[in-house]
Amino acid sequence: MKWKYYEVKGDRVERKRQFCPRCGEGVFLAEHANRRSCGRCGYTVWK
Repeated sequence: MKWKYYEVKGDRVERKRQFCPRCGEGVFLAEHANRRSCGRCGYTVWK
């Protein structure tokens, strides 16, 4: 449900989650307790 990852503020749309730098725009990083990870390529950012 990608509509959860966006928020409309006035006439602007804001993204709530970070995109994967390897896969590009449209592929979001999953939020975990201690990391963010891409389910497509496996890219991980530790918090």
